[in-house]
Amino acid sequence: MKHTPHPHIEDRKHHGVHTTVREHNGFNGWLAVKITNGVSTMWCAYAFTILALISLPDAIKAGKAALVAWIAQTFLQLVLLSIIMVGQKVAAKASDKQAYQTYKDAEALLDISNDIHKLITVNTDLTEQIHAALNKKASPLP
Repeated sequence: MKHTPHPHIEDRKHHGVHTTVREHNGFNGWLAVKITNGVSTMWCAYAFTILALISLPDAIKAGKAALVAWIAQTFLQLVLLSIIMVGQKVAAKASDKQAYQTYKDAEALLDISNDIHKLITVNTDLTEQIHAALNKKASPLP
């Protein structure tokens, strides 16, 4: 019995682990990743905070409604956007690490499975040889 590894194993070796970094396609994907990586930094959040604070004095002078609008529409949307993106980036990196570890674990299990198959083949061959030798000794003499 000859062992034939599943074709998925070779496909898996060819493609490697799928991570968020490798999942963008074409120019639009590349550009979107570049912009996202630029905006999803705490430095960008700090810059957006400074930008939002420039209009704060005018919002305070305009009254409560304008101040609430400034908080909701300017500060929260502008600053929290970057902070949330930073969090998503951190979560994606952790997810990529987990995916890579799972990939490596699966590779190890596939190797162990192949080794087990080889041992079973050797064991079967040896068992057949033992049976053949015992059958020769057990057969009556001519």
